Amino acid sequence: MKILMVTMGLDIGGAETHIVELAKELKDEGHDLAIVSNGGVYVPEITAAGIRHYQAPLHRRRVRDMRKARAILSRVLREERPDVVHAHARIPAFLCGALCRKMKLPFVTTAHWVFDTSGALRYLTDWGERTVAVSDDIKAYLIREYGLPAGHISVTINGIDTEKFSPGVSGERVLQEFGLDRSKPILSYVSRMDEDRALVAGQLIELAPELDRAVPGIQLLIAGGGNVFEKWRARAREINAQLGRTCVTMTGPRTDINEIVAAGEVFVGVSRAALEAMSAGKPVIVAGNEGYHGLFTPDKLAEAQAGNFCCRGLPLSDPKVLLADVAAAFALPPERKAELGAYGRQVIFDHYSVRRMAADCLDMYDQARKRKYHVVMSGYYGFGNAGDDAILESIYQNIRAVSGEVSVTVLSNDPEQTRKQYGIEAVPRFRMWKVFQALRRCDALLSGGGSLLQDATSTRSLVYYLSVIHCAQWLRKPVMLYANGIGPVRKPANRRRVKRVVERAALVTLRDHASARELTNMGITRPVQVTADPVFHLEPAGPERAAELLSLAGLSANTPFAAVSVRDWASAGEFYPRLAHLCDHLRRAHGLEVVFLLMQPERDRATTARVRELMEEPAYVLDASCTPREMMAVLGQARLCLAMRLHTLIFAARMAVPALGLVYDPKVSSYLKELDLPAAGDVEAFDADEAIRRADALMAGYDGVLARLREKSAQLARAADENERLLLELLERAGK
Repeated sequence: MKILMVTMGLDIGGAETHIVELAKELKDEGHDLAIVSNGGVYVPEITAAGIRHYQAPLHRRRVRDMRKARAILSRVLREERPDVVHAHARIPAFLCGALCRKMKLPFVTTAHWVFDTSGALRYLTDWGERTVAVSDDIKAYLIREYGLPAGHISVTINGIDTEKFSPGVSGERVLQEFGLDRSKPILSYVSRMDEDRALVAGQLIELAPELDRAVPGIQLLIAGGGNVFEKWRARAREINAQLGRTCVTMTGPRTDINEIVAAGEVFVGVSRAALEAMSAGKPVIVAGNEGYHGLFTPDKLAEAQAGNFCCRGLPLSDPKVLLADVAAAFALPPERKAELGAYGRQVIFDHYSVRRMAADCLDMYDQARKRKYHVVMSGYYGFGNAGDDAILESIYQNIRAVSGEVSVTVLSNDPEQTRKQYGIEAVPRFRMWKVFQALRRCDALLSGGGSLLQDATSTRSLVYYLSVIHCAQWLRKPVMLYANGIGPVRKPANRRRVKRVVERAALVTLRDHASARELTNMGITRPVQVTADPVFHLEPAGPERAAELLSLAGLSANTPFAAVSVRDWASAGEFYPRLAHLCDHLRRAHGLEVVFLLMQPERDRATTARVRELMEEPAYVLDASCTPREMMAVLGQARLCLAMRLHTLIFAARMAVPALGLVYDPKVSSYLKELDLPAAGDVEAFDADEAIRRADALMAGYDGVLARLREKSAQLARAADENERLLLELLERAGK
């Protein structure tokens, strides 16, 4: 790939070193690199590595400088025509964003730290099509402060060159240059000497007289330049004069950081500098402007990793604590120092290799680059319905799993939420001009999955989905009816409409055999293929998350329970009190607590409350915000599922949990037959005694039902693979 990186400057600093090491690794892997920055001490190193450098005043927010930088960037982008642009700071990202959109260039950013978001500064930020965060807490910050979709952010590490920073590197040249005495203790420190980075450097300098008493003969080797360098160098001279010897050595900005680190016996610093010292096998005291971690030991790894060794959220550095820890570190026996150094280096090998960092970025570049094919998905998306959102997520994941050459745009009722929750591009489904534009740019329309072609909900709903399909066909875009459930379509006029659309579709896959029979009954003879609901490929969240959600609902750990899902239904009649009686029976006869799940909270909450009020036994309700994967994980912990909503039954089947269906629509009874599961009864003529008999029969033959369901679930998962295979064949044919 041809990659253009853009950053403020290339002077000493953790982010700057990250960029240099990343660029060099990508260059070594065969990619073509160029960097635009204000320049700095690392420019000779990158140009020696064969990386082109362009200078632009990207380090200031002054309007004049930003205009000049934008003009230079525009020229460089036209000359280089990179495959991807990667910005590493706020001003470069802000300037690159508009230019990349204008030139239609893939654009990603890396967030190395948190920014001031007050006032207009919030709008001086462009996070690109994808963002790389250097720690989990920065990812959380981007989601919280900027509302970025979690799926658009990947977390990487500060990759370290373990050959450059190794115990074998000598610090002798640095010792000679600065006249340091190797026979006396040496502490090395590296950081930018800026107001917002040099807190600990200042503390070390002020502590020098006390450190000299606690660690006789100690020498402080402090590397880095910045806006407070002269202030602290002057103070260091005063203290050296007071002590009558050179205790504090200020080197200014350096590129030989590996030799600076090697010259010391103990290292103090944060972030990338701390990791580099660990790679060099040095005991490290992790301390910086944002907090204090102390001497790095195995018990501190998880906490240190959570903040990318930046100490965010920890107490600020206290001079007394710092003094005590430095003295204690130098007092350690040589074998303990070696042990800590060896452990730190192993942490780098295990978690912070520069190759891993480059791989993370290449993966993000691949996500942002232009794809060979682009499809639009039309369905009941963005309405907060866990079943339909599961369809969306599973189709998207399945497409990405089988091909990296297909991008997706979703027609959503809530595009912002769809982008935020799933990281998928989305447009408003009822803004017809936006829909038209999306269809005009696409290579194919996917209509589905789910039961879109039916008039049980309303003719208006059916007409909407048919209109989207008609628009795509008018634009001569191939249409795939993707794992659809067909019907019921009762009105003759609607049946004719559906027939015309299905006959003109380029490809039709169905989720069950009942849908195929419905098309045959309409007089449709064209080939169709019965596959399976795409949800059979959706991976659930982990069992720990399921346990956490059940705990929020009030259920004790390891308690057997039945998951119950109901929805509002106008013709329910006496259904709800009879259902309450069935739920009571499950608890009394089978020892199952009842946990209600809200698949579409705004439509299920009131009905659920009504059934709970009618019950004599206690019951629980999971009313926390859940993703489809989380809901699936919760269902996976249940012993039994009693469900009115179709996708609750499908989730249960996916997790191999025996279920009873509450039939309010033919699609529910059809799918129960497909899964070889019993119905508790018809909602509009519900017989509680018969439902209890069927529930008891299922529990009596539980092991046999479970074995059959596991086999059926595996079969449907294999069948679901066909949807993507057929889609790719369609796209390849259309692209010829």
